[in-house]
Amino acid sequence: MTEAIEGINPAVPPSGPGCLECEAEQGWWVHLRRCAECGHIGCCDTSPAQHASKHAKDTGHPFIQSFEPGEDWFWDSRSEEMYGGGPELAPPHSHPADQGVPGPRGRVPEDWQAHIH
Repeated sequence: MTEAIEGINPAVPPSGPGCLECEAEQGWWVHLRRCAECGHIGCCDTSPAQHASKHAKDTGHPFIQSFEPGEDWFWDSRSEEMYGGGPELAPPHSHPADQGVPGPRGRVPEDWQAHIH
C-alpha cells in the first residue's frame, strides 16, 4: 500500500477510544477497528454488534485498520484482503492499553465468550 490510496485519509484522527455505537448503547466489544477514511471507531466482527463492518457497508468506506495496541494491519472490505501495514494514520493508533480487551472494563459480561461471533 502507498500513501495515496482512495479510501484512506491519513490526516483524520480516530473518533474516540471506543466503539461509537457501543458507547452510546452502553455496550461492549472484543476488539476495535478504525475506519481509515473518516476515523470512525467500531467494534470487530467477533463483537456482538459488529459496528465496524456495518459502518463500512453503510458508508462505502472500504478500509479499516486495527485499533489494537501493537497492530497496524489494514482490511479492504471490497476485496476481503488484509494488508500488513500501510500509510500511518493520525494518532492515536490504538485504544488506551488500560481499557481492557474485551472492553471497556466494567461493561463486559462474565460470560462474554457466549456472546461473540
